[in-house]
This record gives sequence, C-alpha cells and structure tokens, in this order.
Amino acid sequence: MSGVSDEKFPPPGETQSPPQLARFLFDGVAVRGAIVRLTTPWQEILSRRAENRATGAYPAPVTALLGEMTAAAALMQSNIKFNGTLVLQIFGDGPVKLAVAEAQADLSLRATATVIGDVAPDATLSQLVNLGDKGRCAITFDPRGWLPGQQPYQGVVPLHGDRREKIERLSEILEHYMLQSEQLDTRLVLAADEQVAAGLLLQRMPTTGEGNLQGSGAMRTEDEDRIGRDEDFNRLATLAASLTADELLHLSMQDVLHRLFWNEQLLQFAPAADAPEPRFACTCSLARVQAMIRGLGEAESKDIIAERGEIEVGCEFCGQQYRFDPVDAAQIFSEGTDQPPSTSTLQ
Repeated sequence: MSGVSDEKFPPPGETQSPPQLARFLFDGVAVRGAIVRLTTPWQEILSRRAENRATGAYPAPVTALLGEMTAAAALMQSNIKFNGTLVLQIFGDGPVKLAVAEAQADLSLRATATVIGDVAPDATLSQLVNLGDKGRCAITFDPRGWLPGQQPYQGVVPLHGDRREKIERLSEILEHYMLQSEQLDTRLVLAADEQVAAGLLLQRMPTTGEGNLQGSGAMRTEDEDRIGRDEDFNRLATLAASLTADELLHLSMQDVLHRLFWNEQLLQFAPAADAPEPRFACTCSLARVQAMIRGLGEAESKDIIAERGEIEVGCEFCGQQYRFDPVDAAQIFSEGTDQPPSTSTLQ
C-alpha cells in the first residue's frame, strides 16, 4: 500500500524521538485513525497567555477545554488534509465567551479563549459556555486561495443532545458533528493539562470508488445505512473508549496504541521527509492590523487618537502589540500606501 508501512508500531518503552502526530490504518479493516500528543506547541500557547499582563494564565478548566480543542483541530486537519484553515470555535452564555483553536494545512496551530467571568476550579463544559442552552460549537473550513464566489464552509452544532440534555464532553460534540457532516462513525478521545494536549481519533472509512469521490447519492446512502452497524468499527471504538485521560496524557503515542490495539495489525503512514509537524505559529501581521484599522474608518481612528494618543491593537493569540501614533495612523489612510507604518513598534 503506497505511503503505508506494513510494520507494527515500535514496542512500548523503546527510546526514540517520536513525532507529535501519527496516522494509521487497521490491516483488513475499513477504519482509519490518528493520534496526537502536543507538548512544545501547546506549552507555548499557554506561556504566551500567562505572560500577558492584562489577562494572566487561564483557569484550569479553560486550559483543559482549549487544549482539547487544539488537539482536536490538529487531528481533524490531518484527517481531511484541507488546504486552508480549520477553525474550531466554542461560544455561548457562560464565563467563557469564546474559545478558538485554529489549524493550518501545515499543522501550525494557535488557540485563545476570552474569559469574562469567574470560573470555578471544577467547572464543567456547560458551566463554562452553556449555562442557558445557548452554547454552540462551530467548525469552519476557510480555503486558501479562494475562487471567485467561494465562501468558507461552516457547520454549527448545539452543546446539547436530542433531548436537550447538556453535553459535558467536547469529544461527544465533535463526534456528533462529524456524523452529521460526513455520515461516518467517529470516536474521539481528548485530554489536556498544562503540559500536554492529546487526542485519539478513529473513523470508519467511507465507501470507496469513483462514485463516492463524486459524492453520488447512492454511495452517500450506503454510508448512512452503515452508521452504528459496522462491527469492526464498533469493536475498535469500544477499545478506544477504555483509554483514560491519564493514559492519554502520560503515555507515549506508541504506548497508547499498543495498550489499546496490541492484538491488531496497525499500518502506519510513513511520514515524508518534509512532512509538517505540529507547531505554534500566529498569522497576525502589521498588514492585517492596518486593514482592520482601515475598516474602522478614518473618523473613528482619529477619535481614538484624540482620546488615547495612539491606537494600540493586541493579538489575543500570540500577545503581539501593534502601536500606531498619529503619523502612523494617518499613513494607513494615505492614498496609495501599501507599506507598513514607518515608526510603528511591534512588541
């Protein structure tokens, strides 16, 4: 099979420098999977937040939610290989107004959360964002290099079940989303703390063939008819569900897979020499901030300058501060100016 090794994962305990994300198949079974264990990228996201004097570190429940979202975004991006930005958002009516995790096609990641109220040390998901059943989860696919008339695709699901019961696990919400959007059984296990953001994804593979690639109604109906009925997927999903948060956070990826699927033949995708590894990266820039200020309008920008002496914009993802004095702000609205302000400071 092209791009796939027929060897099992290395035995547990073997010393090596493992990747942070791996994709795999089960030999002879129509189920694919991916596992991610983010350390350095996740710790950098948290450290940038902690160093922000205006906000400080996240409360523990927010750290756990945002870490699970970041791991999920990396898994979903690697699973579909989308050439653009995958944006995962949770928002509602609790003390966490908004939580966002983004994954680019090269697996560069960034994440942030806006906390507007007190968060209890043991707060659940519904207590964070879904106090009055107004919580929502949105998944947006923003393609790179838009074609004329093309728009980002967005799917939105509520944070409650069919009987209006509150859902307390992000993994269940995303499984529901993928079942709705792809008609494919999916099992997700997610966990995060201040050191690691990790996740495991299993998904029943779609019906193969040209018709499926073209999205024919017959093939799509066949996938829908198999929902919940695939014995192989159900067996593997049951094994995955036995994985604890502690194991996911503290075992290596190889140890996790060996612990769950020691009796299965795993086929690991051999990474290319230039295959991207998950990393932190922010897409903010002076040009984007200039465009935002230009969108405010010259009159409002002048009002801000008159009140504060400068325009200051901070990136919530990386903490970068962009400052524009009166001369810099005037240059933004100068006709024909495409260059960054000459004296703006980036901190």
